[in-house]
Amino acid sequence: MKISTLSRACAMLSVSLVLAACSSSHEGLSSQVAPGTAVDPILTPDEAANFTAKQYLAFGGRSLQVQQQGWFPKLIATSDVKTDFVVGPQMGTDGAAYTNIQQAVEAALRVRNHGERVFIKILPGTYTGAVYIPSGAPPITLFGAGTNPGDVVIQQGLEASVTPAAYRATMSPNGEFIPGNRAWYMFNICATQPSDTLGAGCTATVWSQSSGLQLQNLTIVNSTLDSVDAGDHPAVALRTDGDNILLDNVRLIGRQNTLMLTTANVKNQPDNKRYSRAYVQNSLIEGDVDYVVGRSSAVFDHVEFHTVSSRGVKQPSVFAPNTPANAPYGFLVTNSALTTDRGFEGQAVKAQLGRAWDEGAENGYVPGTTPNSQVVIRDSQIDSGYNQLHPWGDAAFSGRAFTGNAPKDEKQQRDLNDVNFNRLWQYNNVMTPPAK
Repeated sequence: MKISTLSRACAMLSVSLVLAACSSSHEGLSSQVAPGTAVDPILTPDEAANFTAKQYLAFGGRSLQVQQQGWFPKLIATSDVKTDFVVGPQMGTDGAAYTNIQQAVEAALRVRNHGERVFIKILPGTYTGAVYIPSGAPPITLFGAGTNPGDVVIQQGLEASVTPAAYRATMSPNGEFIPGNRAWYMFNICATQPSDTLGAGCTATVWSQSSGLQLQNLTIVNSTLDSVDAGDHPAVALRTDGDNILLDNVRLIGRQNTLMLTTANVKNQPDNKRYSRAYVQNSLIEGDVDYVVGRSSAVFDHVEFHTVSSRGVKQPSVFAPNTPANAPYGFLVTNSALTTDRGFEGQAVKAQLGRAWDEGAENGYVPGTTPNSQVVIRDSQIDSGYNQLHPWGDAAFSGRAFTGNAPKDEKQQRDLNDVNFNRLWQYNNVMTPPAK
């Protein structure tokens, strides 16, 4: 499989090096001045102090509120891990007991259905086929054994407009999902749904409903990529529904809806009783439309968001969270880089940082009831492929025009969670030339 946009000279470096070496090393002070404007609201230093990783990750979990003991992500070292669950291209080579990742997951769950963390080691290679981790599984770490995340690629190609019948044929041609397996219910929900088309949530290459998932040193691709036109074709690479999700040194490659960090129950319905949390570090996420989505509190630290022009979409955008109106935190981006490819150079169409999702508001936005997306991008680099005059787009579903809370008097206090305004903010970001 060839991922064309990752053929850049920096592509095979570890993602942490991509951020350091391939993103612009522009040095200088941010030109962003609070309170900004209604089309580009900017936080003050005092306001920005309310939006830190610690605060985002203390909110949510088992309920929509601040937890007394917040979550502090801790990466589990895998360098010396000994595990019976080793996946490789060739059975018996380098300890490989499985050639299919889903088979390794099911085998691990038969041995341990709760309790201590399970490690699944994936040897270098390209693995075609979805990976589903069910609710109630023990904490699982999937880690690539290569020298960089590009050595282990997990890929599958499904997009939202295919039929459930096409889903069944693609997902389980050799009985990968069978009754009695722990992840069967996830497959069956998608395979037997009454609608004519699959829908975005069932397109994921890797889908986990379990809490405590950790992914390290690997690449996940929805290989639909440019095989579809510039229309509406959601095709998820990674979807998570569980709490305490940690991604480190991963590459997530897709086009529309590449990463879905959300909160759903075992019936694949929104779970309003809890609020999932995720932490993503030293990673690369690529797409073109709403490619980071979901209903969760998520922190992105030292992440490159790379927007591609290959499909020629009319409204490229990065973020589209579905934050509940009563939740103060959605997505936080810090110390990161937002880059575009050369297709945006000198073009009238520029990428946008994101837009409100406004799910369920086809008949109009209802303040306090409709979800009101929340994003803060701070202390990061944003290249000139993004629209600097109008960085945020109008809302999906409702079509609500973006309006930020930016009072004319910078000394006037403002409610950062006022439901009558969008909650998409910037702080202390530096505008840079496009990456070479």
